[in-house]
Amino acid sequence: MRIFSPCYALLFILLIPTMSCHSLRQDHLPLRPNIILILADDMGWSDLGSFGSEIKTPHLDRLAENGIRFTHMYNTSKCFPSRACLLTGLYARQVGYDRDYQGPLEHAVTLGEALRMAGYRTLWSGKHHGVENPVFRGFDHYYGLKEGASNHFNPGLQREGEGMPAQKRPDRPWCFDSLEMAPFSPEQRDYYSTDYFTRWALEWLERYRSEDRPFFLYLSYTVPHDPLMAWPEDIDRYLGSYREGYEVIRQRRFARQKQLGLVAVEAGLPEAQHRPWSSLSHDEQLMEDSTMAVYAAMVDRLDQNIGSLVDKLEAIGKAANTLIIFASDNGASAEVVRLHDYGPIGSLTRWKSQGADWANVSNTPLRYYKNYSYEGGICTPMIVWWPDGIRRPGAVDSQPLHFVDFMPTLLDLAQGKYPSEYEGRPILPLEGISFVPALAGETVDRKDPLYFEWNRGRAIRAGDWKAVVWDDRHWELYHLGTDPYEQSDLAARHPDLADSLTELHDRWIQRIEVQKANVKP
Repeated sequence: MRIFSPCYALLFILLIPTMSCHSLRQDHLPLRPNIILILADDMGWSDLGSFGSEIKTPHLDRLAENGIRFTHMYNTSKCFPSRACLLTGLYARQVGYDRDYQGPLEHAVTLGEALRMAGYRTLWSGKHHGVENPVFRGFDHYYGLKEGASNHFNPGLQREGEGMPAQKRPDRPWCFDSLEMAPFSPEQRDYYSTDYFTRWALEWLERYRSEDRPFFLYLSYTVPHDPLMAWPEDIDRYLGSYREGYEVIRQRRFARQKQLGLVAVEAGLPEAQHRPWSSLSHDEQLMEDSTMAVYAAMVDRLDQNIGSLVDKLEAIGKAANTLIIFASDNGASAEVVRLHDYGPIGSLTRWKSQGADWANVSNTPLRYYKNYSYEGGICTPMIVWWPDGIRRPGAVDSQPLHFVDFMPTLLDLAQGKYPSEYEGRPILPLEGISFVPALAGETVDRKDPLYFEWNRGRAIRAGDWKAVVWDDRHWELYHLGTDPYEQSDLAARHPDLADSLTELHDRWIQRIEVQKANVKP
């Protein structure tokens, strides 16, 4: 794609309106489908077979083959701000989730509230990462972890006959509808977070199988977020598979992505951000093999559970008109947690993190990882499957989308209405737009830039231009149409354009602060 001259690009940017409105539902798509929104936690862009991975994900790959893969669905690079955007159709700053998750979601309705008003049964199983119990924010049922990460085998206190579960904190609150438990120490010795999140969802699908009204199920997993823990039989499938090292696995994924049409055939693999495999000792290589084997086993088990979910839809006769969306809340994580734990990697008593080296591989070929506003932090692999609605199975769509687009999209499909107020509270206008046209193979009419901020990272994308900064250093400028992996900083060549984008980012923050001040009671 040709890079536009700075003058024309700048003119285009300055003409962008300050507010978005969402598109109308495409008339030829089916009405009011069942909706399942599946979210993985800290999963990299290349960790599914349909996105280039060697990890066995046949069920998700089948959804991709019969659905659409979106290569540029954006998040915020961090768990709770991403989830706030997804739930509300607003940016995290607008709802008070740009710095922490210690308060309610402000100035917003949730997907549960909006879709319940549209007549949907609303269900949520899994992770929230907020302080409010979702049953008080529009969901008919919620079973799951109300806060962040926890032990996958036992999130609570030590059980008789077992070792001490590796925990950051054993008193994370869990909710079972209106009942809140802290700690939650499951009695079932076969408990594993992924399996039970799915089990609870399947029980609801069976309970409401005869209902006439459609359902919305939000299935929010906590894998492959650390601690890296998996069933031994799943780990055994991958032990030894990663002894060839970071370079070999990363190169194979990139080659596979070219075969799948995800990256340009002529593209070169960007410079690695991991250590040379040869610089590791033999023992270190064995440990790194085990680390990635457990990570792969977690993704594998996630895929197995999604297979069970699709099987259930088919068994109750609701597969054809069910829309499934799969994404991850941010890129693979370079964060490393160190605790006084023990035992083999993958076990209940050991908290192990993926680390920066394998995270670089998981995000192949994107730059950096979780917490950064570069593509490796904010770009998620997304699969959309809908037998009655998808007319171009196997398509790859590169249009830039964002988690704020989920609310207008799902409301379009549900024929719902976004309110200006809810239960006497004023609600901010939607920031996202509907990507329903993309499901029909059409272009999404996005007029506003996309904005990003988390921690020390900020970014703005307008068209194919992206400005990004980390830690208050100079803003970098990239043209993602010709440089999708952010290798050539063009800020010095186009300083006016870089300045204009950074000014737009500043104005966006100012606008939000004025908005929030004006809606307070």
